[in-house]
Amino acid sequence: MRGERNTIHVISSWVRRQPPKVKAFLAVVSGMAALVLLRFIVHDHDNLFVAAEAVHSIGISLLIYKLMKEKTCAGLSLKSQELTAMFLAVRLYCSFVMEYDIHTLLDLATLATTLWVIYMIRFNLKSSYMEEKDNFAIYYVVIPCAVLALFIHPSTSHHLLNRIFWAFCVYLEAVSVLPQLRVMQNTQIVEPFTAHYVFALGVARFLSCAHWVLQVLDSRGHLLVALGYGLWPSMVLISEIVQTFILADFCYYYVKSVFGGQLVLRLPSGVV
Repeated sequence: MRGERNTIHVISSWVRRQPPKVKAFLAVVSGMAALVLLRFIVHDHDNLFVAAEAVHSIGISLLIYKLMKEKTCAGLSLKSQELTAMFLAVRLYCSFVMEYDIHTLLDLATLATTLWVIYMIRFNLKSSYMEEKDNFAIYYVVIPCAVLALFIHPSTSHHLLNRIFWAFCVYLEAVSVLPQLRVMQNTQIVEPFTAHYVFALGVARFLSCAHWVLQVLDSRGHLLVALGYGLWPSMVLISEIVQTFILADFCYYYVKSVFGGQLVLRLPSGVV
């Protein structure tokens, strides 16, 4: 085990010394390698989307366990939870009026637990809420997402307003974690349960992104046509990729910390 940790330490030290362009290249290569591996391991790529939702649920469960066991919400971003509840509520509405399926029930359960987390932070555990650290202005993301949705949305046969709402929740989901990353940037120290939760979000986002990319490859691009015409199909893929890369740096330091045997994650300045 010690040999593995030494090897990981050597590799991580080498990666840390590389210029940003090399780090970005290594991240892209690692992502592509993981996609190739998933393509051969997972035969039904729809299962990747289900797995993404399951991992997200595990992350929420860890968050609830933290709130109930430790009786503190220190290190958590209320604004990220509010953005999550917002895009889930919009997506649920779209699911009910456009494409009701099993994912609707999963989203409903996730929304219910997210609302419970918001309630706990706002009322039961308000004294431990780090409001001064949670200083990301959410209108910086809500307004651009709404404007983008007005101009770039699906071209299906559904009502225009429903198509705009659908695009809005896709864009908002891609950036909903930014307030949580700002809190961690401000504190520089992330306690275990919060770190587990954010890492679960990172894994869920990667699986969701892999689902879309592999679906496009399997359909030889026909899936993009099925999503509509214009910029919308490309924006769906871009949103998934943005979500993944937003959390990639944090996930790297999380894995490094876990293999290093550290319970508390200490982030270098400028990581998130």
